[in-house]
Amino acid sequence: MVPPPPAAREEIVDDPPAEHQPSPSSATKPCWKTTTSSGAGVVIGTLMFLALLVGTNWIHHDAGQQYYSFHPVTDGGSFSRHGRATGRTRSSTAPLVHIPFSCGNDTSSPSLCRRRASPPAPSPSPSSSSSSQKQYSPGVPPPWCPDYFRHIHADMEPWRPTGITRDAVERARPSAEFRLVVVSGRAYVEKYRPSFQRRDILTQWGILQLLARYPDRVPDVDIMFGTGDVPVLRAADYPDHSTAPPLFRYCKDGTELAILWPDWSFWGWPEVNVRPWGALMEDFVRENGRLSWPDREPYAFWKGNPDVSPVRRDLFRCNNDSAAGKEWNVRAFKQDWNAAHRNGFRDSDLAKQCRYRYKIYVQGRAWSVSEKYILACDSPMLAIDTPFQDFFTRGLVAGKHYWPIDPARKCAAIKFAVDWGNAHPGQARRMGEEGSGFAREEMGMDYVYEYMLHVLTQYSALLRYKPTVPEKAVEVCVESMACPRRGREREFMMESRERYVAGRELCTLPPPFTTEEVREMAVRDEQVRSKLLQMEEGH
Repeated sequence: MVPPPPAAREEIVDDPPAEHQPSPSSATKPCWKTTTSSGAGVVIGTLMFLALLVGTNWIHHDAGQQYYSFHPVTDGGSFSRHGRATGRTRSSTAPLVHIPFSCGNDTSSPSLCRRRASPPAPSPSPSSSSSSQKQYSPGVPPPWCPDYFRHIHADMEPWRPTGITRDAVERARPSAEFRLVVVSGRAYVEKYRPSFQRRDILTQWGILQLLARYPDRVPDVDIMFGTGDVPVLRAADYPDHSTAPPLFRYCKDGTELAILWPDWSFWGWPEVNVRPWGALMEDFVRENGRLSWPDREPYAFWKGNPDVSPVRRDLFRCNNDSAAGKEWNVRAFKQDWNAAHRNGFRDSDLAKQCRYRYKIYVQGRAWSVSEKYILACDSPMLAIDTPFQDFFTRGLVAGKHYWPIDPARKCAAIKFAVDWGNAHPGQARRMGEEGSGFAREEMGMDYVYEYMLHVLTQYSALLRYKPTVPEKAVEVCVESMACPRRGREREFMMESRERYVAGRELCTLPPPFTTEEVREMAVRDEQVRSKLLQMEEGH
């Protein structure tokens, strides 16, 4: 093995100078429990990892394999898949329908949106597990969505008994930064107050791409968006959950009622020079191939803004301290965003950050958008337990996609994880590849848009009124939003703009998790953590 490269100046883009919100207490009880796969898939996949941890021989070893393969196995249920959802390509027989775009000379919003061409002919509505399958091509089985889509049902559950009224939606206004209404395929926005940086703008941009990608398939909806980090609508405040106002947010914990939605950074983060997710993922694949896992620094790396969270500040206790003779296998660095701005982000290429064998994920004020970038590195993610989840982290399985770290003993837990991984490089490398495979295949932009459309379809079915355009709302469209923009914001919008109408059917939304499946997932998750603790204490 060649010597590891010298420490580089990687930067995990995370929380920039603080949005003014209270930080959650570091004493919050960890609640990373809803890791998902199909019930039997989690059971068997986790048990296989446990077997690897204790070094048993009941897993077949192929002498020709460089490392273990422990794809989850399903029970053959109607909605289960064997292994990971594979990336899907456009059918070669499907004609490409180009999405027109032109700024012209007039960049005022009303004229640009009036000038838009009529969309192509309607396509079939998105399917769910209870829908007819006849819209699929003969002989082609319907593709099932990744298992984290199943949590859409749980997000909607509070309002299933009664539906959602206009009054309920409007009661979410105090917690929302903006209201977005879709009527007949056109989008209208009423802004209530500024969002941090451009979160609202890029969230709206993502919805406009959805409308362009699926013309005449996005139902009429009336939604309130909260773009902050910390929970705002506590379930405890609504003993009857159906009386809670529905609010779309990027993350939540176990105490909040919210409908989860992909965060703005999937379409880029101009303030910190992070490219849109689809383009950035291609960069990760390329850079991962240039530096193999054995040639990376044999430590756990984190860099970000520690000022937003006591959990992050506490992580620096785990840093290497040669003078005191302490080596926790952690290399943690503080992000200086002012310096990064001054040097034009020359040291902030996320695709070049994967120089360490292990990457640490730690929450910010709540969840952090950095998690998907950490997963994409082909290095095992050492995830410090957090109660906060976004839409896709509900599909991550402890012991398969990431190594869970107890925040109460983070230094010792990280040291053990790194020592164990360096002593078992095949298993460690496989975990890194499972995590990056999830990011690449189950979180590709095709699935992000399909998740969005399934959410809106389920939400629309609960509305007990026909959405109308609010009096103070302004129509937004791709041209009205992109044409007046300049600099990096315009660049990222153009890079993330959808060029063609979706050319194939949506994945099929699987049914909700059963009570037994939820119980099994919680049990197996706890088994992984208990086994790791036993191993650590016996180390």
